[in-house]
Amino acid sequence: MMGNYFGGGYGFMGGFGFFWMLIFWGLIIWGIIVLVQSVSKNNNQSSGIPQEDAALKTLRERYAKGEIKKDEFESIKKDLTA
Repeated sequence: MMGNYFGGGYGFMGGFGFFWMLIFWGLIIWGIIVLVQSVSKNNNQSSGIPQEDAALKTLRERYAKGEIKKDEFESIKKDLTA
């Protein structure tokens, strides 16, 4: 009376609906895993301050406190950035 809407009684996408659903959700889960790993990897790399930056920061702090003069500051900065 009402008929079969999908034709032939095979259901969604000719009987391969479950297969395509597994592929779809597998790709979604894989994408989430890759995204989380990428974000985690970037956080680990950016968490440590490179030694040169730390040395320059310490140098600037010493200069700001007045522990070293401007000519010393410039000389040490030149050595660190060379």
